[in-house]
Parts: sequence; C-alpha cells; structure tokens
Amino acid sequence: MQRFLLIYIMEIGLTHTSKMTVTDDVTAIKIGSGDMPVLATPAMMALMENAAMLAVKEMIPEGRTTVGGHIESSHLKPTPVGSEVEATATLEKIDGRKLFFKVEAREGDTLIGEGTHLRFIVDREKFLSRL
Repeated sequence: MQRFLLIYIMEIGLTHTSKMTVTDDVTAIKIGSGDMPVLATPAMMALMENAAMLAVKEMIPEGRTTVGGHIESSHLKPTPVGSEVEATATLEKIDGRKLFFKVEAREGDTLIGEGTHLRFIVDREKFLSRL
C-alpha cells in the first residue's frame, strides 16, 4: 500500500464570517434545547462551525473536506427572532490535519458567543466508507 504525503498550503489567520437571520426555526423552542423564543445555542454553534469550514474550504484539495471534531463555546446573551447574527472563525493553529479556530458570534456590535473549534481534514470517500 502506498502512502502519499499531502501538503496543505494554508496560512494562520484565514477567516470567514457566516451570517443568518434568527427565525422561529432556529429558536431554542423549535430545536428543543430550551423553551424560550431566542436563538438556540446549537444553532449559534452551527453557524460558528460553518464559518470555520468556509474559512479553509478553498485551500482543501479536491476529494478532501473538513469535519468538526470539537467545539467549545459560551453563549453570553439571548438573541430574539428577527435579529441578524454573524459568526466569525479565524484559523489560529495547524497541526497536521488538525485545524484550530477561534470562533465568535455577534449581534451587531454585541458579542453573544465565543469559543474554540477543532476541525480535521479528511478524505471524503474514506470518511463516508466508515458509515
């Protein structure tokens, strides 16, 4: 079996901001993570993951992708339906196929969540073959 060394051309500091409008579909009531009509923590964290994925997407070779491995975040402030939220992910460290991000979410100028996120670079076919 041959093994190939893949070199990923990526730089620390790659960043992306993903945006969403808080709708009833992403509230704690709808998702089931709570019983209040505010942005659900899992929805905020999914937006953070999306920003991290998109920050490096163009740098990943064809046939590969990234998958989330760990996310840790605070949720500092409730956000009502109708609000605009953005999550920004910044690549802070690369360790082989591990990518470490700083993530934060904001409603306007107000910080509503912050944390860290780890993603792994994986081969799509090999990953899916494990299902």
